[in-house]
Order: sequence, then C-alpha cells, then structure tokens
Amino acid sequence: MKLVRDKIPNIIRKQGRMPNIRIAADSEYVQLLLKKLDEEVTEYQISREPEELADIIEVAIALGKTHKISPAKLEQVRKKKAKERGTFDKKIVWMGNAPK
Repeated sequence: MKLVRDKIPNIIRKQGRMPNIRIAADSEYVQLLLKKLDEEVTEYQISREPEELADIIEVAIALGKTHKISPAKLEQVRKKKAKERGTFDKKIVWMGNAPK
C-alpha cells in the first residue's frame, strides 16, 4: 500500500490492468505523505535524477496544502528564509563552534 499520483490508476487501466485503490482518510493522509517523502528522497539519493527532485517538490506542495499553505505561499516562506538565513549556494559546512 502506498500513496500514488492522481492519474496512476488510469494509467494502470490503460495498460489493461485493474488497480485496487481506495481514498485515504484525512487522518492517515499526512502520514502517507511523509512516507512518500521518505520514498522520494531515497529514490533521489540513489538515482540523482531531476525527476526525483520534482517528486520531492510535489510531495512538499501536498504537505503544504495540508497546512493550508499554497505553493505560492510556500515559495514566499522559502524566499523569506533564504533572505534571513541564506541558501546552500556557498556550500558552507559547520563543524561546531570554537572553544571560548
């Protein structure tokens, strides 16, 4: 059992197979999304394919929606955090603080 994209059942049907599906209850949806996020991150770590990064973004957007945060608002939050704390562009590795 796993959460799949909305069009996957129709793709399976077009292949001549019958998918066994159900709609997730609200109470389990976030947990399924978190499991999906782990799956997509692992797939990216193994493959390093940009398509897997896109899947991670899709899951992040879905998780945002569970918090009533639109993709635009999520991007706004990301930009604000980047402005305040920076990005990862400079490749800085923190190794703790020097003793006083």
